[in-house]
Formats: sequence, C-alpha cells, structure tokens
Amino acid sequence: MNIQEYFGRISYSKPHKDADLQTLTAIFQHHIQTIPFENLSMHCGEAIKLDLQSTYDKIVRKKRGGWCLETNHLLFWALQELGYDVCILGANSYEPAEKGYTAEINHILLKVVIKGDSYIADAGFGGAYQMWQPLMLISGKDQPQVPGIFHFMEDNGIWYFEKVKRKHYIPEHSKSDFPDTPELGNIRKIYRFTLEPRHIDDFQELNAYLQVSPDNILWKKSICTLQTTNGFLALVGWTFSEMKYNYTEDTDLVNITTLTDEEVEKTLKDKFNIVLENKLVPVNVRGLPPNLVDKI
Repeated sequence: MNIQEYFGRISYSKPHKDADLQTLTAIFQHHIQTIPFENLSMHCGEAIKLDLQSTYDKIVRKKRGGWCLETNHLLFWALQELGYDVCILGANSYEPAEKGYTAEINHILLKVVIKGDSYIADAGFGGAYQMWQPLMLISGKDQPQVPGIFHFMEDNGIWYFEKVKRKHYIPEHSKSDFPDTPELGNIRKIYRFTLEPRHIDDFQELNAYLQVSPDNILWKKSICTLQTTNGFLALVGWTFSEMKYNYTEDTDLVNITTLTDEEVEKTLKDKFNIVLENKLVPVNVRGLPPNLVDKI
C-alpha cells in the first residue's frame, strides 16, 4: 500500500507536509468526490472482506467504492500515514421507518484531533446526509455546509448527529415514486455515537451480517452514490437520481430517471467510473424509497 497511489486514486496533488485541518479538509473532499459509497459487491456475487489490504486493492487499484466499513477504513489508514491523531468510532444509525436508532452499532466514523480540537470525519454515509468537510466536535453549534446545516448534540456522553432539511424541487417528469419531503426546517436525525475508540476488527461480525441479513437496507437495495461539486449522484436499483444543492434559496433540485439493465451498467461507468468484474443484479425492494434523499 502506498500513499502516493491513494493520492492518485482521489486525484489529490497538493502539498501535504503538515497534518493540519486545511490538508485534512482537502483530502476528505477529494475522497468523497472520487470514491463512491456503494454496496455493489453483494449484488454481483463478491464477498466483502474487511482487512485493509483487500479494501485498498478494491478501492485504490480496482477503482471501486465501498460502504462505510471500507471507505472510512481506507481514509483512517491514509490519515495515519500522514501523521494525524485519528481513531475509529462506532455509531447507531437512525431508522426513519422505525423512528429510532438501531439497537446495535452499524456504522463507523473517524475522530481526528488537531491542535487539541476534535473533528468528526465521516466519508462513508453517502447521499444527502454526507458531510462535505470534517465537522468540529462541539455540542449545540450549527455548522453550515453546502449540503445543509449539520450539528451535534451531546447528552451524558452520547453524541447525536443531525441535519436541518431543505425543500426539494422535483420536475414533473421526475415525480414518480419520489416520497414527499417534510417541510423546511425539519431536523433529520442521522446517527448517535460515543467517543469510545474502536478497532476495525470490532466490526468483522457486522460486516458478515450485512452481507447475509435480508432485513437491512443494503441487502434490499443495490446502491451507488457519489458526491459532486454541487450535489450528489445516486443509483439505487434502476433509479438514477441527480441532486443539485441550493438550486434556489433553501431548495435542492432533484432529477430522477428510471434505467434499463443496460443503462445501469453504462451509468456506473460514465457517472461513477465503476466497471464491475461480475454481472450486477440491480435490487430495489418495493415499499422503500427508491432514492437516498430521505432514507440513507
């Protein structure tokens, strides 16, 4: 594994002498705009291994993406290589349909300490709830970014990560199967976490479970999403969505297209730069939103 090869994968060519916030932010943004959040392996007959070398080969050399356990693990390695004080944390994601947080930890994120200040860097959530820059770990403070206003709330050692929702403008030709959006200003809970340091091996059981359990969304949907310079792209099953943030004030533009099997493969190549070794079987179980705007 080579940090220069990783930099090539994320198209990062700036100086990186100091492990400072500016460099962290630049690397983070390149990472999320070149490495998709995706679970395509489990929908084309590939096992997902959690060891670092396998993750590196998949994402850096095969130019694939990965889910949080992979893409955040790779970022963790890169930041360690660059001398950052970084550790892995575990989180319980919020399930809107259940109106509560998952009972078990099902997500990983990173905490980075720079000059005594702690920041959360999570490159593995995807969709509309993906942060675009590391967020300072401070309770009760709104932190505006292009995707929206994020904030943390701390209560008895448990941290809650949330985002203020914006309205969506959906052109008439795109409105089929798109869920209604709550009114402007609603808070979307994303996940909760503690500051207990974790090791990637703590998530081996979770990694295995997510690949075989028919009850989780990653099994029910084939997902590929990538942040862009002004929004994000999402391919869920046969549904391709393009989000443009702040199309008008406090309103995001969403265009949705339904693809054929052949168009799915072409879209993965053209929009996400992904060429799969095995045949993808797109999945989008009915009864679930076909996009990542309100679910992921």
